[in-house]
Amino acid sequence: MIVVESLCADRCGTRVLADVSLAVAAGEVAVLVGPSGGGKSTLLRCLSGLEAFVSGTVAIAEHRLTPGPQPADRLERIRRDVGMVFQQFHLFPHLTAIGNVALAPRVVRGLPAEEARDRARSLLERVGLARFADAWPATLSGGQQQRVAIARALAMEPRVLLFDEPTSALDPTMAGEVLEVVAELARGGQTMVIVTHDHAFARRAATQVIEIVAGRVARRGSPGELL
Repeated sequence: MIVVESLCADRCGTRVLADVSLAVAAGEVAVLVGPSGGGKSTLLRCLSGLEAFVSGTVAIAEHRLTPGPQPADRLERIRRDVGMVFQQFHLFPHLTAIGNVALAPRVVRGLPAEEARDRARSLLERVGLARFADAWPATLSGGQQQRVAIARALAMEPRVLLFDEPTSALDPTMAGEVLEVVAELARGGQTMVIVTHDHAFARRAATQVIEIVAGRVARRGSPGELL
Protein backbone atom coordinates (compact mmCIF):
# COMPACT_ATOMS: atom_id res chain seq x y z
CA MET A 1 0.00 0.00 0.00
CA ILE A 2 2.96 2.34 0.71
CA VAL A 3 6.49 2.11 -0.66
CA VAL A 4 9.05 4.84 0.06
CA GLU A 5 12.43 4.64 -1.64
CA SER A 6 15.51 6.76 -0.83
CA LEU A 7 13.43 9.76 0.27
CA CYS A 8 15.30 12.99 1.03
CA ALA A 9 13.67 16.24 2.15
CA ASP A 10 15.11 19.64 3.09
CA ARG A 11 13.72 22.52 5.09
CA CYS A 12 15.35 25.97 5.08
CA GLY A 13 18.52 24.48 3.65
CA THR A 14 18.75 21.74 6.30
CA ARG A 15 18.26 18.07 5.45
CA VAL A 16 15.43 16.69 7.58
CA LEU A 17 14.98 13.32 5.84
CA ALA A 18 17.97 11.41 4.50
CA ASP A 19 17.61 8.30 2.34
CA VAL A 20 14.44 6.99 4.04
CA SER A 21 13.04 3.73 2.66
CA LEU A 22 10.11 1.75 4.07
CA ALA A 23 7.08 -0.29 3.07
CA VAL A 24 3.62 -0.73 4.59
CA ALA A 25 1.33 -3.52 3.40
CA ALA A 26 -2.43 -3.22 3.10
CA GLY A 27 -4.07 -3.60 6.51
CA GLU A 28 -0.85 -2.86 8.40
CA VAL A 29 -0.45 -0.25 11.13
CA ALA A 30 3.02 1.30 10.98
CA VAL A 31 3.94 3.44 13.98
CA LEU A 32 6.72 6.02 13.67
CA VAL A 33 8.63 6.66 16.90
CA GLY A 34 11.79 8.53 17.79
CA PRO A 35 12.94 11.81 19.32
CA SER A 36 11.20 15.09 18.57
CA GLY A 37 12.67 16.88 15.57
CA GLY A 38 13.78 13.62 13.97
CA GLY A 39 11.65 14.00 10.85
CA LYS A 40 8.60 11.85 11.64
CA SER A 41 5.99 14.52 10.90
CA THR A 42 7.88 15.63 7.78
CA LEU A 43 7.78 12.06 6.50
CA LEU A 44 4.02 11.94 7.07
CA ARG A 45 3.55 15.23 5.21
CA CYS A 46 5.61 13.92 2.29
CA LEU A 47 3.39 10.82 2.15
CA SER A 48 0.27 12.98 1.86
CA GLY A 49 1.71 15.48 -0.62
CA LEU A 50 1.55 18.33 1.89
CA GLU A 51 5.31 18.81 1.69
CA ALA A 52 7.65 18.50 -1.28
CA PHE A 53 10.78 16.35 -1.18
CA VAL A 54 14.03 16.75 -3.11
CA SER A 55 14.78 13.17 -4.19
CA GLY A 56 13.47 9.64 -3.98
CA THR A 57 9.94 8.35 -4.66
CA VAL A 58 6.72 7.71 -2.78
CA ALA A 59 4.05 5.26 -3.93
CA ILE A 60 0.88 5.34 -1.82
CA ALA A 61 -2.53 3.79 -2.53
CA GLU A 62 -1.48 3.28 -6.17
CA HIS A 63 -0.48 6.94 -6.57
CA ARG A 64 3.10 8.00 -7.23
CA LEU A 65 4.72 11.19 -5.90
CA THR A 66 7.94 12.53 -7.39
CA PRO A 67 10.46 15.15 -6.20
CA GLY A 68 9.32 18.77 -6.18
CA PRO A 69 5.81 20.25 -6.00
CA GLN A 70 3.05 17.90 -7.14
CA PRO A 71 0.53 18.89 -9.85
CA ALA A 72 -2.82 19.97 -8.41
CA ASP A 73 -4.75 17.18 -10.16
CA ARG A 74 -2.39 14.54 -8.71
CA LEU A 75 -2.84 15.96 -5.21
CA GLU A 76 -6.60 15.88 -5.60
CA ARG A 77 -6.50 12.21 -6.61
CA ILE A 78 -4.18 11.35 -3.71
CA ARG A 79 -6.40 13.08 -1.17
CA ARG A 80 -9.38 11.04 -2.28
CA ASP A 81 -7.52 7.92 -1.09
CA VAL A 82 -5.25 9.22 1.68
CA GLY A 83 -6.73 10.83 4.80
CA MET A 84 -4.80 12.75 7.45
CA VAL A 85 -5.57 13.57 11.07
CA PHE A 86 -3.52 16.36 12.64
CA GLN A 87 -2.49 17.24 16.18
CA GLN A 88 -4.71 20.31 16.40
CA PHE A 89 -8.00 18.95 14.97
CA HIS A 90 -8.46 21.77 12.38
CA LEU A 91 -12.25 21.49 12.38
CA PHE A 92 -14.17 24.20 10.53
CA PRO A 93 -15.53 26.35 13.40
CA HIS A 94 -18.56 27.57 11.40
CA LEU A 95 -19.82 24.01 10.79
CA THR A 96 -21.38 21.58 13.26
CA ALA A 97 -19.80 18.19 13.86
CA ILE A 98 -22.01 16.56 11.23
CA GLY A 99 -21.37 19.46 8.86
CA ASN A 100 -17.61 18.97 9.19
CA VAL A 101 -17.87 15.25 8.45
CA ALA A 102 -20.34 15.59 5.55
CA LEU A 103 -18.52 18.40 3.73
CA ALA A 104 -15.83 16.52 1.75
CA PRO A 105 -18.08 13.68 0.51
CA ARG A 106 -20.56 16.27 -0.71
CA VAL A 107 -18.12 18.73 -2.29
CA VAL A 108 -15.33 16.41 -3.48
CA ARG A 109 -17.13 13.14 -4.13
CA GLY A 110 -20.36 14.78 -5.25
CA LEU A 111 -22.66 12.83 -2.91
CA PRO A 112 -26.18 14.23 -2.52
CA ALA A 113 -26.45 16.30 0.66
CA GLU A 114 -28.78 13.86 2.43
CA GLU A 115 -26.59 10.86 1.61
CA ALA A 116 -23.50 12.73 2.82
CA ARG A 117 -25.25 13.58 6.10
CA ASP A 118 -26.38 9.96 6.55
CA ARG A 119 -22.78 8.80 6.08
CA ALA A 120 -21.57 11.48 8.49
CA ARG A 121 -24.12 10.48 11.12
CA SER A 122 -23.06 6.84 10.83
CA LEU A 123 -19.39 7.76 11.24
CA LEU A 124 -20.07 9.96 14.27
CA GLU A 125 -21.88 7.00 15.82
CA ARG A 126 -18.85 4.83 15.03
CA VAL A 127 -16.56 7.18 16.99
CA GLY A 128 -19.06 7.48 19.86
CA LEU A 129 -20.38 10.96 19.11
CA ALA A 130 -23.84 10.37 17.63
CA ARG A 131 -25.52 12.63 20.19
CA PHE A 132 -23.11 15.48 19.41
CA ALA A 133 -23.89 15.59 15.68
CA ASP A 134 -25.33 19.10 15.84
CA ALA A 135 -22.74 20.49 18.29
CA TRP A 136 -20.36 23.28 17.30
CA PRO A 137 -16.63 22.50 17.59
CA ALA A 138 -16.15 25.18 20.27
CA THR A 139 -18.55 23.32 22.58
CA LEU A 140 -16.71 19.99 22.31
CA SER A 141 -13.80 18.76 24.40
CA GLY A 142 -10.42 18.20 22.78
CA GLY A 143 -10.95 14.45 22.67
CA GLN A 144 -14.37 14.89 21.10
CA GLN A 145 -13.00 17.29 18.48
CA GLN A 146 -10.25 14.83 17.59
CA ARG A 147 -12.81 12.05 17.18
CA VAL A 148 -14.82 14.31 14.85
CA ALA A 149 -11.59 14.89 12.90
CA ILE A 150 -11.13 11.11 12.58
CA ALA A 151 -14.72 10.71 11.40
CA ARG A 152 -14.14 13.49 8.86
CA ALA A 153 -11.07 11.68 7.50
CA LEU A 154 -13.01 8.40 7.33
CA ALA A 155 -15.86 10.05 5.43
CA MET A 156 -13.80 9.95 2.22
CA GLU A 157 -13.36 6.16 2.66
CA PRO A 158 -9.57 6.46 2.45
CA ARG A 159 -7.37 3.51 1.64
CA VAL A 160 -4.67 4.93 3.95
CA LEU A 161 -5.03 7.04 7.11
CA LEU A 162 -2.13 9.14 8.43
CA PHE A 163 -2.09 10.36 12.05
CA ASP A 164 0.33 13.05 13.22
CA GLU A 165 0.56 12.70 17.01
CA PRO A 166 -3.23 12.63 17.35
CA THR A 167 -3.19 12.71 21.17
CA SER A 168 -0.31 15.08 21.97
CA ALA A 169 -2.64 18.02 22.69
CA LEU A 170 -4.94 15.98 24.96
CA ASP A 171 -4.99 15.02 28.61
CA PRO A 172 -4.72 11.28 29.42
CA THR A 173 -8.49 10.70 29.61
CA MET A 174 -9.18 12.39 26.28
CA ALA A 175 -6.16 10.68 24.73
CA GLY A 176 -7.57 7.33 25.82
CA GLU A 177 -10.85 8.07 24.02
CA VAL A 178 -9.04 8.82 20.77
CA LEU A 179 -6.64 5.88 21.01
CA GLU A 180 -9.57 3.49 21.50
CA VAL A 181 -11.07 4.72 18.21
CA VAL A 182 -7.72 4.27 16.43
CA ALA A 183 -7.28 0.80 17.92
CA GLU A 184 -10.76 -0.14 16.67
CA LEU A 185 -9.79 1.01 13.16
CA ALA A 186 -6.65 -1.13 13.40
CA ARG A 187 -8.72 -4.18 14.34
CA GLY A 188 -10.90 -3.46 11.30
CA GLY A 189 -7.94 -3.66 8.91
CA GLN A 190 -7.53 0.04 8.10
CA THR A 191 -4.04 0.76 6.71
CA MET A 192 -2.50 3.45 8.91
CA VAL A 193 0.76 5.26 9.59
CA ILE A 194 0.82 6.87 13.03
CA VAL A 195 3.36 9.24 14.55
CA THR A 196 3.23 8.90 18.33
CA HIS A 197 5.32 9.07 21.49
CA ASP A 198 2.86 6.75 23.27
CA HIS A 199 4.72 3.44 23.31
CA ALA A 200 1.92 1.68 25.21
CA PHE A 201 -0.45 2.48 22.36
CA ALA A 202 2.15 1.45 19.78
CA ARG A 203 2.52 -1.94 21.46
CA ARG A 204 -1.25 -2.36 21.35
CA ALA A 205 -2.00 -1.29 17.77
CA ALA A 206 1.14 -1.51 15.63
CA THR A 207 2.06 -4.32 13.30
CA GLN A 208 5.45 -2.71 12.67
CA VAL A 209 7.40 0.04 14.42
CA ILE A 210 9.84 2.31 12.60
CA GLU A 211 12.25 4.44 14.61
CA ILE A 212 13.28 7.70 12.91
CA VAL A 213 16.36 9.42 14.32
CA ALA A 214 17.99 12.50 12.76
CA GLY A 215 16.05 12.02 9.52
CA ARG A 216 17.02 8.37 9.02
CA VAL A 217 15.45 4.99 9.70
CA ALA A 218 17.44 3.83 12.72
CA ARG A 219 15.56 0.59 13.42
CA ARG A 220 12.44 -1.25 12.35
CA GLY A 221 10.67 -4.33 13.56
CA SER A 222 7.74 -5.64 15.54
CA PRO A 223 6.52 -3.79 18.68
CA GLY A 224 7.94 -6.61 20.81
CA GLU A 225 11.39 -6.21 19.26
CA LEU A 226 11.65 -2.42 19.34
CA LEU A 227 9.59 -1.36 22.35
